[in-house]
Amino acid sequence: MSSTGNRIQAYRERQKLSIADLAERTGLTEDFITAVEQSDMYPSLRPLVKLARALGVRLGTFLDDQVSSDPLIVRLAEREEELTMHPDGKEPGMVFHSLGKGKTDRHMEPFFIEMLPKSALDETLSSHEGEEFIVVHSGQVRIRYGQDESVLSPGDSVYFNSVVPHNVACAGDEKAEIYAVLYFPE
Repeated sequence: MSSTGNRIQAYRERQKLSIADLAERTGLTEDFITAVEQSDMYPSLRPLVKLARALGVRLGTFLDDQVSSDPLIVRLAEREEELTMHPDGKEPGMVFHSLGKGKTDRHMEPFFIEMLPKSALDETLSSHEGEEFIVVHSGQVRIRYGQDESVLSPGDSVYFNSVVPHNVACAGDEKAEIYAVLYFPE
């Protein structure tokens, strides 16, 4: 299976874009894009959204490696880690498991996400077009939305317009797990 970084590089090269071209389109540094392509490490979801938009693809394109027919069923035992965010550049903070991988005509990005305590290190507020829906499965989750901050517990959910600056992270010393559905309008 190809890594997310390899897929980003392949899309960039298919469009005959240099790393400098992609950096100019995204506002990301050339060093950062090189690290994404070579080491598959991400501090947050925001750079991936920028890369997807600059390359004219949906975020899920970087995760897909097969095509399925409807309905797409993802068995718990078959769920695989797809993407890991590293808020400090070293230790994992969030581990994403795509629940839509293979459904090529999707308009939403569903994930099961493991949020480790390190995820709280990245306090960067993210803002992008679309909506997000999150249900806490286990642990405590901190949601910063504009000027407001809330802590959610298992069974709690939040649905918000993601154009408002926001940050979602583990709250506390124990791992949290969430189900999240992200919608990015085309």
